[in-house]
Amino acid sequence: MTPAERLLAERGPAGHWVGELSSSALSTATAVMALHLAGGREKLVAGGLDWLERTQNPDGGWGDTVRSISNISTTALCWAAFTLCGRPCDRAKAWMLHESGSLEPARLATAIASRYGSDQTFSVPILTVLAVAGIVPWQLVPQLPFELAACPQKWFRWLQLPVVSYALPALIAIGHVRWRKGRQLNPLKAATASCTLNVLESIQPVNGGFLEATPLTSFVSISLLAAGYNSHEVVRKGIGFLEASVRTDGSWPIDTNLATWVTTLSVNALGEKLPAADRNQIREWLLGQQYRIRHPYTGAPPGGWAWTDLPGGVPDADDTSGALVALRHLGNLDNRVRESAAMGITWLLDLQNRDGGMPTFCRGWGKLPFDRSSQDITAHALQAFAAWEAELPALQARILAGRKAALAYLERVQRDDGAWIPLWFGNQFQANDENPVYGTARVLQGVPKSEPMWDRGAKWLLGAQNPDGGWGGDKGLASSIEETGLALSALAGTDPTALARGEAWLETAIGDGAYVPSPIGFYFARLWYFERLYPIIFSVR
Repeated sequence: MTPAERLLAERGPAGHWVGELSSSALSTATAVMALHLAGGREKLVAGGLDWLERTQNPDGGWGDTVRSISNISTTALCWAAFTLCGRPCDRAKAWMLHESGSLEPARLATAIASRYGSDQTFSVPILTVLAVAGIVPWQLVPQLPFELAACPQKWFRWLQLPVVSYALPALIAIGHVRWRKGRQLNPLKAATASCTLNVLESIQPVNGGFLEATPLTSFVSISLLAAGYNSHEVVRKGIGFLEASVRTDGSWPIDTNLATWVTTLSVNALGEKLPAADRNQIREWLLGQQYRIRHPYTGAPPGGWAWTDLPGGVPDADDTSGALVALRHLGNLDNRVRESAAMGITWLLDLQNRDGGMPTFCRGWGKLPFDRSSQDITAHALQAFAAWEAELPALQARILAGRKAALAYLERVQRDDGAWIPLWFGNQFQANDENPVYGTARVLQGVPKSEPMWDRGAKWLLGAQNPDGGWGGDKGLASSIEETGLALSALAGTDPTALARGEAWLETAIGDGAYVPSPIGFYFARLWYFERLYPIIFSVR
């Protein structure tokens, strides 16, 4: 079975792709804690702890996936889960001692905070969970300014929040529990407490899962339960989401699915290999995923797409670009498709930052990593602009200006050696968790070959090829199917010898049809995942 045939066979009953995200120790640990605090879910709690015990790394720690090296964030959360539930976990405790140098609470807090720097999006939730488990005192948990959530949504970009835009639920819930545990006499917090809980309830999706993310939903539920809001509607719906999303082996994934993302990736990889008879069904499904109302979570206007077809999705630039390119590939450009494309292109142009780059969710939110302009996402938007410029004459002038600004941004941020760095993908064996092979390959697919920066990027990417013919996330890192497939697609038409060597490596790697995925995906706050379809999609590409 060829890669294209395998990818076509992976479609679900509705004709599109759903995929399967890796199970996550971090997600499982946080879900277990929330369910334990909620009470009455002993079987789910025990099943999650059993799964964690089975998947613990030989060194005593946990990584984010079963193929990930141990890290302090995930191991700390697993340790907290076992501690809270009264189950011994000496190996995890020993790993934490070795990693942080001491189990003294202040040292633990410093070690965890240092992993994330000024971005408190994930360090504060971890410290909150450790405090709930009794491992660190509440005084070591920073007080998040939940009262700012009472301000109008349009003010958020100016308030310099200490967390990224998508972490507003955590800001509110964790802020509340820290305030209550600290017994602070703060009139402003007291005056806005009820209002901010109403904001939290208003942005919770109908199925209870914030962003379809187990960790975020768990952190919110843990915090509200620890703050005494046991009967609050947000808690009820959040716990319901966790109960509904557990897997048969007792684990939880980092997110429910990436259905829209993997569908657009698949369509764009298959190109003409996608049977004409199947295109209309996928087109209709994809058109149905476009947001036609202002999104309550981020305030995003109509026109964008999210990564998933489920209620917790939020429109973002990468998925909107992927959907626009896919709609162009699917053909049959009737008035409805053109109107959808015009909305999507306008949405992207309105999102573009002043520096010419594309952020993920919100324009101008600040300098925290997942809010600022991103190199690979900007290049993806360039692909969307190129796909629709000729078909949307009313937007051509805006597209031309947006493209010019995006190219200038990409030229400014290109490294001196020619590489680019992506936002939502990395490599756990690279010193800074970065993946310049992914980033450079993605940008090369968006930048015209006539641009001098394209040649510099291609030269770097060719130089990153391993002696075995494949590519890893950076020079000298072990080759993977995903990274080799991406590099080959970006370098098409360049060095024939290098391409032949890469194709030979790829054919050998997928020869048995296993398509073993690698944890190259980043979720928020540098959480690793792998997706079962990625190696198949990037092989086809």
